[in-house]
Amino acid sequence: MTEDKLAVLIDADNVPYENVKEMLEEIAKNGTPTIKRIYADWTKSTVSGWKNVLLENAITPIQQYSYTTGKNSSDNAMIIDAMDILYSGKVNGFCIVSSDSDFTRLATRLREAGMRVIGFGEKKTPKPFITACDKFIYIEILKTSVSKNQNTKKSIVKTEKKEPLSKVGNEIIRILTESVNDLADETGWTFLANLGNYILKKKPDFDPRNYGFPKLLPLIKDTKKFDIDERETGVNNVRHIYIKEK
Repeated sequence: MTEDKLAVLIDADNVPYENVKEMLEEIAKNGTPTIKRIYADWTKSTVSGWKNVLLENAITPIQQYSYTTGKNSSDNAMIIDAMDILYSGKVNGFCIVSSDSDFTRLATRLREAGMRVIGFGEKKTPKPFITACDKFIYIEILKTSVSKNQNTKKSIVKTEKKEPLSKVGNEIIRILTESVNDLADETGWTFLANLGNYILKKKPDFDPRNYGFPKLLPLIKDTKKFDIDERETGVNNVRHIYIKEK
């Protein structure tokens, strides 16, 4: 299967610069980032934190001067570039990194053109932009704590457990139950590998990590609402997992 070629467009005014490395690693799970551009008025001190990570992560900065006060000048530049890239035919997917709802129409237009659109932003991102994407990932779940060891002066990455962004409530249980039943075969069992992608079609920001679980199966087990059947395939100890509503 050919991996998606992705254009990564970052709105520096509306996302934090910390943990850029983790964000790019997450993007790499979804395809190959062949174009990486970041937009801002680089004469402003508010985006100075980004400058230290651009070279390290091979991100091309695009200068966009602020012509009016109170308006994000990067929006138009990103949108124009996105359409140029779309018509160049060099990619088959886009990653739009912003917490700004102004990119809702852009995400919709790119999907209309057959592009896969993955959004990245903070939990505060407005719902319209989230639902306009095929998939939306909250930056908060990618963050790791970094501290300095005073003796070695080296950075130490802490892997301490983070507080989940959301709790597994009635809404997510309802979505899981409906999705399992929608995909069930004649015996009532659903293949777990098909479930995650199906839920994303209903809820683009669905991710087990939002609820404090590394994968979908531990989340499902925690609800205690489903039976689980692990079936041997006879190949290298590989098991196929099926689930069914109790």
